Amino acid sequence: MSEVLWEQNHGFPRFKKRGAMRSFVFPQLSSNPIQNSSVKLPVIGWVKFWQSRAIPDGGIIKQARVVNRASGWYVMLTVAWDVKIPEVMPHGNPLGIDVGLTNFIATSNSLLVKRPRFFIEAERKLKLLQKRVSKKRIGSNNWRKAQKKVALLHEYVANCRSDWYRKISHQICNDVGMVFVEDLNLVGLSRGMLGKHCLDAGWGQFFTILEQTCWKRGVYFQKVDAKKTSQICPNCGVATGKKELSERTHNCSNCGYTTDRDVAAARFSSN
Repeated sequence: MSEVLWEQNHGFPRFKKRGAMRSFVFPQLSSNPIQNSSVKLPVIGWVKFWQSRAIPDGGIIKQARVVNRASGWYVMLTVAWDVKIPEVMPHGNPLGIDVGLTNFIATSNSLLVKRPRFFIEAERKLKLLQKRVSKKRIGSNNWRKAQKKVALLHEYVANCRSDWYRKISHQICNDVGMVFVEDLNLVGLSRGMLGKHCLDAGWGQFFTILEQTCWKRGVYFQKVDAKKTSQICPNCGVATGKKELSERTHNCSNCGYTTDRDVAAARFSSN
């Protein structure tokens, strides 16, 4: 029987644990499914919801995904919109960005932003809540309540991180026409000795949000090769050699240019 299912591309049946499935999709919706702050879902009917943004003119709602999170239920609407997306071309002032753990970002115009430790600051409270979960009987109401508190804290940390990324992205896009960031091996960094701190920094999510913000603001976004950005002087182009992590200042013996190591790497990326 299993061979027949496998040949028909059905796969093997899996046990559906309670609480494992946190979302489901309605692939088709009726015409005009949103009216008076309510969305009409098949089988379920009209459901009231808070609409975060308006549906664009000419947009057709194709499907809806209902997601269950710790803070409540959410509906994600997929809209088909016949519009030509303009491609942003290089223009204006260039800005290079170097990311790190001491300074979250260092820009080519000498802006240094300290790294906020969202998860590290919440880790002590998270450890306490997880300890309370371990002492509850699995499946009981108190166990579910304790689990929900852990999930709410995780969601709060994620929301704080995302909100900060969007604010700093808009600040970066002010008075610039091009933004260049390093194309880092984020998977390799997350598996290193400082993996927890790299994951807490969330550079991948920051780059994604920054790219979206640049597109909305009409700023050109490009990833550049991250190799030897801190080993070449951005002022004269002479190789200064490999630096230790404790060496935070860039000193060029050829032209005498001196600046912060991360700022020098950011300026080299924008050249």
